[in-house]
Amino acid sequence: MRVKITKKQPNSKMCFVCGMSNSFGLKSRFYELEDGQLLAIFTPEDGHQGYPGRLHGGIAATILDETIGRAIMLAHSGNIWGVTIDFSMKLRKPVPINGEVRVLARIVSEGKRSFKGEGEILLANGQVAVEGKGRYLKMDIEKIADFDQEGDEWQVVSSPGDPEFIEL
Repeated sequence: MRVKITKKQPNSKMCFVCGMSNSFGLKSRFYELEDGQLLAIFTPEDGHQGYPGRLHGGIAATILDETIGRAIMLAHSGNIWGVTIDFSMKLRKPVPINGEVRVLARIVSEGKRSFKGEGEILLANGQVAVEGKGRYLKMDIEKIADFDQEGDEWQVVSSPGDPEFIEL
């Protein structure tokens, strides 16, 4: 199924997941889709592996948690973020580190103060490798941390490889 990308979410400077200057990080890119889901794309490096050639389970949890937590931004224009209350995952298949990794997430229910989301890491053939779900507190970014949009380089980083559509 071909899905249109409607918007790219910002990256930051040093975040482990989206930080473009973090030499240890994933440098993930986040795309809002026309069907209401959030897509994360990153390419693992050798330092992100657990068993040889396989993505570390903690990294899988990290990218799933971040993608689900960011999915709330689709409905709240980036002002509201998800702060993890609880998170769980099921590892179904190993995730190879020899190519691009795609993560899909969505909000499944939303209340006044919290929301529930779910997501999965997909293999190149579309099979689900890892499933995650969690409950998150909705918070304004200004109340979460000393956030300096300019100093933290919180901005949309365009790159020539940004897709207009994605095959799911």
